[in-house]
Amino acid sequence: MKKFNALLLLTALLAGTVSAQTAMPSGSGAMPMAGSADMAQGEIRKVDMDNKKITIKHGEIKNLDMPGMTMVFQVKDPVLLEKTKVGDKVLFKAEKSGGALVVTDIKPAN
Repeated sequence: MKKFNALLLLTALLAGTVSAQTAMPSGSGAMPMAGSADMAQGEIRKVDMDNKKITIKHGEIKNLDMPGMTMVFQVKDPVLLEKTKVGDKVLFKAEKSGGALVVTDIKPAN
């Protein structure tokens, strides 16, 4: 019985290892980014430091069920605007907050 339990445990451990490996992109060698599923791709069109807004031409924003377009977003933290300039290709997170669409994170797209 002990051998059977050990074999069952080993099988479960191996199955977990295989499923964890298949979740990784093939040949990437990199760990998946936390929250990357919520990130949308875009290109900065305008940075408005005075009004704390940014214009982004973006692809689909899945968490907002929004198709690609160019639009103005508010930013949660004005420091985010200091990281960007017109023409930058970026990955960003946006969410609805108080009836407005707000960029909560932004980073260069690689």
